[in-house]
Amino acid sequence: MFVRPARPYLAVGAAGLVVLWAALAYTHPVWLVGLAGATGLSVVWLFFAVFFRDPERVPGEGVVSAADGRVTIVAEEEGMWRIAVFMNVTDVHVNRFPLDAEVESIDDAGEGFRPAYAPDASHNVQRRYRLRTGAGPVEVIQMTGVVARRLVSLVQPTEEHRKGDRLGMILLGSRVDIRIPVAAVRPVVKPGDRVRAGSSTVAVARQ
Repeated sequence: MFVRPARPYLAVGAAGLVVLWAALAYTHPVWLVGLAGATGLSVVWLFFAVFFRDPERVPGEGVVSAADGRVTIVAEEEGMWRIAVFMNVTDVHVNRFPLDAEVESIDDAGEGFRPAYAPDASHNVQRRYRLRTGAGPVEVIQMTGVVARRLVSLVQPTEEHRKGDRLGMILLGSRVDIRIPVAAVRPVVKPGDRVRAGSSTVAVARQ
């Protein structure tokens, strides 16, 4: 399964490759050049097919990760836990809701395109989803990087969603942060841990 916004592009690309490979079935003066071109385009299409994959996930316990990748930050700031996950180009890039939530607002902010793993990347161009949850106000922040500069939203304000539902995606890597009240939860991950969006537990309710 592929993420919804990518399906038309992948379908058109696949149709074009079928036509190109069919044309090469006939004798052609430069068939070796055509074969090389078709092979190269096929590799590119397969790369994007893998990149845009969108597997189903079974929601985990507690607060789940909003992104696939590696945890880079677990820090307390202004009464909120910030849990940041860096996505490589090979990770699934569909971002998910960490809890059952209502989308209060979606806002763009920040400036610049620093490396997403850098300490000052928190100031990069970003999209902030403010959510109303049973744990209090929660934010999911999609953050751009040097290469990953396109942020995609799959939801709108006022919508209600379940934990693990699809929220958006970032093209070609970068970082997704969760901010959640310190009084409500305690983290159960640390920098360096690998997590999966929608299924890996990153925090649990305080007892």
